[in-house]
Amino acid sequence: MAQPQPVEPVKYFVAALWSRADALQSACTELATAWGGIDFTGADHPFETTGYYEKEMGCDLRRRILSFRELQSPQMLAEAKHRSNRIEDRLAQGTGRPVNLDIGYLDHNKIVLGSFKGAGQKIYLGEGVWADMVARYGAGRYRPFEWTFPDFRDGRYDAEFGQIRRAYLEQLRRLDYRRLLIKD
Repeated sequence: MAQPQPVEPVKYFVAALWSRADALQSACTELATAWGGIDFTGADHPFETTGYYEKEMGCDLRRRILSFRELQSPQMLAEAKHRSNRIEDRLAQGTGRPVNLDIGYLDHNKIVLGSFKGAGQKIYLGEGVWADMVARYGAGRYRPFEWTFPDFRDGRYDAEFGQIRRAYLEQLRRLDYRRLLIKD
């Protein structure tokens, strides 16, 4: 009979969508405090694949990928989603959010985002949060699915996620990751 196995820690990241640089900076400060420091900051990419956020956040939106220094349990995704939303709420002003923080994690096999919205491919974690696997690693990169957000699907973040993955794998190599395995 199979027995439960320990789980490897994962590398958490945020895909920050923003309209105001000051709000992004404030969010980064809070994120670094919440998750033990930022070890990767990607480029600012234009976010033009949908107009969904323009009414609330304005035009000329940008997306930046950030990852966190400390490896964590994949089990904390629901808590992380709630915490990132509290940061968004603190930064919100009368007309809406100036920053949207999509938190997720990667490991050597996949990229998973936390979501408050259910869908056919998402798995409910509890506390109103679903796990949305948006890419699987193969042939040298994370490969998206048909349901993956268009900006994650079009390849603009591939190099950055590749760099974060290499840092993650190096962290596992440097540390005695067996010591970090999470037991339920």
